[in-house]
Amino acid sequence: MSISSSRFVSQNSPIQVFYPLSTVRCSGPVLFRDQLARDIACLLDVDDDVLSWSCQSMPLASGQQIYRPDFVVRRADRTFLVDGHREDPAPDWLKSKAAQDGYAYEAIDREALPRVRLKNAKDRLRYARHEAALSDRIRLLAALDEYSSLTVAEALMVFRETKPVAGLASMVLQRFISMDLDERLIGPETIVRRRRD
Repeated sequence: MSISSSRFVSQNSPIQVFYPLSTVRCSGPVLFRDQLARDIACLLDVDDDVLSWSCQSMPLASGQQIYRPDFVVRRADRTFLVDGHREDPAPDWLKSKAAQDGYAYEAIDREALPRVRLKNAKDRLRYARHEAALSDRIRLLAALDEYSSLTVAEALMVFRETKPVAGLASMVLQRFISMDLDERLIGPETIVRRRRD
């Protein structure tokens, strides 16, 4: 079977930009094949179990063929490989080669991406470069200690130095606080809680 060169590493591939631009837990260069890979990366950034991920950082070889899966994902208990599932398939030897090297391999279809979670992840990641001021962070954490939970509307009122939405989103991305990503789009009634690891 002939595998298209677009699925293999090429030094001559043009750099493409996919949105949102910022990442939180990517280690190394940010390099996405397409918007599907970018969307998977958004989900990796908001997955509480993911410690870090990297783009196309592990070459796997079979004979003269070399292939780099979209992501190497590191969790506390294991490291595994993730690819977007595309019309142009990954080589058929990839899964067995990954297993031989000690890694599980998963290919994810676009249709399998959770739409609400993805939209919420993208909305948060717009604020990945922001950071809540120390005073705002302390105020919000103290309020959550006192009341155990707040709505987003209530939490936004705590911010004085930082732009409220940017501060709240950054505190979620930095894992100080949590809110549900799966039930509905983030709104004023979404519940905010302090994370306790």
